Amino acid sequence: MKSKNTLLKKYLLINFITIVISFFVLGVMLTGSMSNYWEEEKKELLTKNASLVTYMVQRNSGILNGKLCIDMNFVKGALSVFSSSADADIFVVNQEGEIVISSIEDINFSVNRKLPETIIKEALNDKYAGISNFGGIYDDRCYGVGVPLTAESNGQTLKIGAVFTVSSTRQMTRFRTDSAKIFSTSSLFAFIVSFLASSWIYYKMTKPLKEMSEAAREFGGGNFERRVPVVTKDEIGQLAISFNNMADSLEISENARRNFIANVSHELKTPMTTISGFIDGVLDGTIEQKDQKHYLSIVSNETKRLSRLVVSMLELSRIDGLSYKFCKKNFDIKKVLINIILNFKTQIEEKKITVSGIDNMKSFFIYSDEDAIYQVVYNLVENAVKFTNVGGSISFRAEIDLERVSFCIRNTGEGIDSSQINLIFDKFYKIDKSRSKDKKGMGLGLYIVRTIVRLHGGDILAKSEKGRYCEFSFWLPQKV
Repeated sequence: MKSKNTLLKKYLLINFITIVISFFVLGVMLTGSMSNYWEEEKKELLTKNASLVTYMVQRNSGILNGKLCIDMNFVKGALSVFSSSADADIFVVNQEGEIVISSIEDINFSVNRKLPETIIKEALNDKYAGISNFGGIYDDRCYGVGVPLTAESNGQTLKIGAVFTVSSTRQMTRFRTDSAKIFSTSSLFAFIVSFLASSWIYYKMTKPLKEMSEAAREFGGGNFERRVPVVTKDEIGQLAISFNNMADSLEISENARRNFIANVSHELKTPMTTISGFIDGVLDGTIEQKDQKHYLSIVSNETKRLSRLVVSMLELSRIDGLSYKFCKKNFDIKKVLINIILNFKTQIEEKKITVSGIDNMKSFFIYSDEDAIYQVVYNLVENAVKFTNVGGSISFRAEIDLERVSFCIRNTGEGIDSSQINLIFDKFYKIDKSRSKDKKGMGLGLYIVRTIVRLHGGDILAKSEKGRYCEFSFWLPQKV
């Protein structure tokens, strides 16, 4: 059953929320920044025009009986010009806030029109800038700037009124609305593109993980053939490679396990069939009494073969289970070799094999597990004697230095084919598949040899030339 709360869905939800919040914050900040910029630009423009009008009015006005007197005809025309260029209303007020003259064509605009005292006071003190309906003069709130109007009288500078430039906030509102529309449209497009792009990228990233999950489920069911395609070289690609390597190891282990069971079954079945058949023959009288001793000796040999198989299996179990504990000590490897050769004296004499290399080999001690190394040398000598041709030879060579001790066994004979040289150390592997030449062997000896040598920190190699010789050489680290 597939989970509804997948990584992709979680990512899409988080991605959606993040993008929406980001665009909202960006939109608010950008719109606010643009509005402030527009407002500052408008304020600067209105202030500039108000200052120019103030200068012009000051040059064409005066004070009479304490009242502001203006050349109406000239100033009226000038106000119209400045009003058009600034796209704003311009009017002049006296100290009481009464409109004296304006750029507005409506003749009733200045009749009984008076600005609030707070605005006049602020304009006369320095400068006014703000949004207001200016005491009901305008129906809507407008943005206006007011600067003081001064005149010289008896050597003194008097503030006799103020000049106001006023612009409708509808422009600002329209600007904000248009900016918001443009930003919303572009943001929506950018949101769709970024959302789809990031979703697609994340889908491509999670697809190998999904395939790994499905493959892992198949592994649990016993199918180790599934692999994950490697399409990138990033971390996901490296993970896919590691996953496939793990799958290869699992497949190899599973195949080894199946082969192990098949080989063990075969090795057990063959002697058991022989034993059962001959014993039944003795019991039911099929085998005559004069032949019973011969067949019972075969049963005895097969029983011993089963015993060797059990011992090898126990040894294999100890090695593979990493429960093999070594008891290392110093011992003379030449002495070990001589004792092993004596065990095979009868076979050597029967096959007329020449043994060389022992007489001129010097005695030297190595630091290892004596019983384990005895088993290594014994298995190698046993193979050499078994496969050496009649009248052939076996030679031994040993070398030692400060870092390692090397031991080599070489025998003449049929040799090993180059295609099989790397397989002979595998479990249950036999060069002769028919087992006609090696009926007693179980294909475990060389595997156990290599495992013991490697557990000691060394290694073993095999060389052979078909029809001429076969050579095994192993080395062990020397105790410093």
